[in-house]
Amino acid sequence: MQVGSNLGRAILLVRHTFWHALPWFIVGSVIGVVLGGRIVVQIEPWVVQTGVGLFILWSISFTPPKWLSRWPLMTGLISSFLTMFFGATGMFVATFSKSLSLGRHSHVATHATLMLVQHLFKSVTFAFLGFAFLPWLVFIMLMILAGVLGTLVGNMALKHMTDARFHRALDIVLGLIALRLVWSGLRSAFGE
Repeated sequence: MQVGSNLGRAILLVRHTFWHALPWFIVGSVIGVVLGGRIVVQIEPWVVQTGVGLFILWSISFTPPKWLSRWPLMTGLISSFLTMFFGATGMFVATFSKSLSLGRHSHVATHATLMLVQHLFKSVTFAFLGFAFLPWLVFIMLMILAGVLGTLVGNMALKHMTDARFHRALDIVLGLIALRLVWSGLRSAFGE
């Protein structure tokens, strides 16, 4: 589903994509999914949820460090490794995209392209590990269609907001999701 959704965004906004980050992100993603797919001992989900949530809160509370924008390989590796255990790592990659200080269209296009790469590798890895996609095909196609429609609506909204409003809205959404991750992680840790 995420492959289709991100593919739609990536195609729609392709002229805004910041391509410089892609090659090293791809290398990191390959390493991350291979390592994640081979790990027998799973990391407790609450540890990942809480850690990713705290990282996102840190990244929106402070200006992401300049070094983060120079490390697409590590971003690809870490996020692709984590996505094998905990699916929602888009916020982690969004923090990297944010560190690039791109305009709203470039941010969305670059993030979609990076996530497309990650989800492609993840899907291939799960197929090799034995996941059967065919029984889910109709559901997957409907979700992709919904994602494309959402992308079209989101693109119209992007055209009517400034970069400053986009980044403010992004920080609010990232913050709410991060708080939810931390809350869910801690609830799981303490058995609630």
